[in-house]
Amino acid sequence: MASIASQVILHPAASQTLKLWSSTVGRDKTYRTVQYFSRFLAWYLINRGYKERAAKWNALKSALGSGRKLMRLGKPLEHLQAALRATHSSGPTGEQITSIGRQLAYAGYLTYDALIWAASVKVLTLTKDRKDQIGKISNRFWLAGIVFNLVHALLKAGRLADEVKALRSPAASEKVGDDAERNAKYHSLQAARSAVRYQFIIDSLDVWLPATNLGFVNFNDGLLGFTGTITSLMALRSQWRAAGAKK
Repeated sequence: MASIASQVILHPAASQTLKLWSSTVGRDKTYRTVQYFSRFLAWYLINRGYKERAAKWNALKSALGSGRKLMRLGKPLEHLQAALRATHSSGPTGEQITSIGRQLAYAGYLTYDALIWAASVKVLTLTKDRKDQIGKISNRFWLAGIVFNLVHALLKAGRLADEVKALRSPAASEKVGDDAERNAKYHSLQAARSAVRYQFIIDSLDVWLPATNLGFVNFNDGLLGFTGTITSLMALRSQWRAAGAKK
């Protein structure tokens, strides 16, 4: 019995899960997955007439949303630092500008999001109109951050495609070196392209969340909850693989 318990406790998957949850990002993506699934399930139950059951899932959604806001209180500074570092980068101008814009937008989004959290726990007193106004500004920053990310991905994808094309050209054999070096660079570029495409899909789905909050589109909670669950699982998958990567 003790042997079985040891195998379960010391299983690589358990260790990888602990490593995932030891990071703020890993916990946030886990909470986000459950939060948006709760939103979808609450919508489903309400539409089936199970209002009492739906209330429990709505309460879980709200609690996780508040917890995520608390975990991200220091994130605006992190994004401001990333924006400052991006100003000193030597990459293409378009990618540099969109990277700076993205980081500044997310810093603004999370700053106003923190004010909403402070009001929800009574640390800050706001009128309903003021709270709604702050929520709208927060969603505008969120939307801007995702749009900057989408444009950045398109620019980067185009650059990487050009680099792959150039690497395949006959002239590249003389500039890059032997076959092993070219193959290593080729696989590196392909991995980067795959990562860009993956994040682009996530952002293409997530963009509808702030767009709906701002009234640009009118999607119901079921669709938004389902979309948020999918993108959360995709992001969680990336964090899971990173936690399991051997150094």
